[in-house]
Amino acid sequence: MDGEWLPSIEIGPSCNSPYELGFLIGQRFAPMIKSRVSTDKILQQQMLPFALSAGGNSLIEALSTTNRYLVKASRQGGGSFTAYTYAGELPSCAFGFNSHGVGFTLNAVPPKKEEVEVGGIGRNFISRDLLEAVSIEHALQCIHLPNISVGHSYNLIDLRKRRLLNVETASKNRISVLEIGSNPFFHANMYMHLQISQKRAAAIPKSSQKEILSLLGDTSDENYPIYMHGPTLCTLCTIVFDLDEKTLSIYNGNPKSENVALTFPFT
Repeated sequence: MDGEWLPSIEIGPSCNSPYELGFLIGQRFAPMIKSRVSTDKILQQQMLPFALSAGGNSLIEALSTTNRYLVKASRQGGGSFTAYTYAGELPSCAFGFNSHGVGFTLNAVPPKKEEVEVGGIGRNFISRDLLEAVSIEHALQCIHLPNISVGHSYNLIDLRKRRLLNVETASKNRISVLEIGSNPFFHANMYMHLQISQKRAAAIPKSSQKEILSLLGDTSDENYPIYMHGPTLCTLCTIVFDLDEKTLSIYNGNPKSENVALTFPFT
């Protein structure tokens, strides 16, 4: 597959610090980052004016679905990670894995205003920390912090122990950990097992990978399709972590078509 569909950067162990890592990413993708910032209508028309207003110190998260790249980095002393990254943001606010066999995907769970902890730790910093986790237990320690700003949903994968966890968090030190067994588990952008006041999404059990891909590509609900293709929201890609094959596959377009664009060994 032509790498232009998803540009990437590989950073070797000669990188000396997280600052240098961020600098190299910014240097490589500067035009893309500038393009995203300049064409993001939510950022330009809502967020930036709000940032200049009297209440501009409140939490601001610019949403965009147009610019993304892969970051593959090796660290001094050993270890590496691969992360799907939105232009200009920390790796990764979407999904990633590392050489310790720890992987994750993320679901935002939009909070009510009273659920936001002003001055708390932003979820992007937490997911960046997950790329350094050496085990699923370490990943849980990265997630379970008493002073987070807003909640999040984390799907944690431990390749070596063949464990899957869904972790839901909320501000004020609230957390729920669900071990995923043989029964399929479905999670979208709503709380499922942490007791937070919010409407719940229904789980749709499926068994085979083909059935699950078909579900993720479903567009039958005109107002709330699972696979979105604009004009307001769109699905950038679909991924599959295969614990048997020890791979991560990225699907371009509707996953029903099973068009695998990229596959990585999960190591």
